[in-house]
Amino acid sequence: MADNGLLFIPDISGFTKFVNETEIEHSRIIIEELLENIINSNKMGLHVSEVEGDAVLFYRFGDIPSMKEISDQVEKMFCNFQKQIKTYEESRMCICAACRSAINLSLKIITHYGEFSSYSVKEFNKLIGKDVIVAHQLLKNDIDLHEYWLVTDNLFNTESNIILPQWLKWEQGNKLTENGSIVFNYSMLTPLKENVQPDLPVDRMLDDKRLKVATAARTIDADIIKVLSILGNLSIRHKWQAGVKKIENVNHPIYHLGIRFVARTNKGRTVFYSSSFASADDMFCLSETDENKTQSLYITIKSVADNKTSVTLDFYIPAKPFARLYFFFTKKKIEKNLQQSLINMQQLLSENFV
Repeated sequence: MADNGLLFIPDISGFTKFVNETEIEHSRIIIEELLENIINSNKMGLHVSEVEGDAVLFYRFGDIPSMKEISDQVEKMFCNFQKQIKTYEESRMCICAACRSAINLSLKIITHYGEFSSYSVKEFNKLIGKDVIVAHQLLKNDIDLHEYWLVTDNLFNTESNIILPQWLKWEQGNKLTENGSIVFNYSMLTPLKENVQPDLPVDRMLDDKRLKVATAARTIDADIIKVLSILGNLSIRHKWQAGVKKIENVNHPIYHLGIRFVARTNKGRTVFYSSSFASADDMFCLSETDENKTQSLYITIKSVADNKTSVTLDFYIPAKPFARLYFFFTKKKIEKNLQQSLINMQQLLSENFV
């Protein structure tokens, strides 16, 4: 027997182009995290029927919810989505197509109230009914910009509009189907983006009084993209960075500003963070700092010719007397490790590891 209920479908705009034109590994991670963000933003007791590639099919049986309740849910879900997108961009260090184009993704949300029922297939709760079809048909429409909230006529309540937020500016549209015309109202969500700020990583850098203890430089026979790929792949860090036996406990699969990892050496385990990143023309500079801010490794790479990249490793410490004294006695060993690291990097690239 069918029941009445709300169908709520957030759909990631730009998904098809994003997946078709970018690397599958990072695009998969980004989409998975965005879908989790959408599900975790549910605050009105919606149930998940299924994840449909780039969309989540939510539902809630019962009386028609107020427009205010739905608008609050729409606003929270869209703003959380945009915060994550902006955070990706602000902390991005990877230059693959997926990471560069994630900022172009957005969200549209379809809401419809109607009659449908559910049935179970193992652990999945599937929905069936003509109104489920109607809601999905509305995902394809003539609205130009794909970041909006769409409300069908049987859910739209003009009497409650006086208590709705100011960003809502309603326009009307319709969708022609084989069963007739579906009238709907929609409002762009774009104004909400203005007040969304990214979550910035904690400042992990040494202060401006840092002291350079050791340096090493080498021209690598490889293009700058391959060199950057090796730097961002922590799973192979031990293959080129001298003194590092293994990288463990990496807190995210994509290397980015603020990423946390543990470097295991003969001296033990040290927690590091990616602490800075800058790029200009054909040059990139990044740093990694330990959690106690006792040391930083700065890595600068610059394209100098076709298939040739200059790589410089600089080892810094805080400009404090005790630190100076300690690292004075290890300076030669540090420089030797830096030089060996560059030799290892060249060998790794020569083996076409990337």
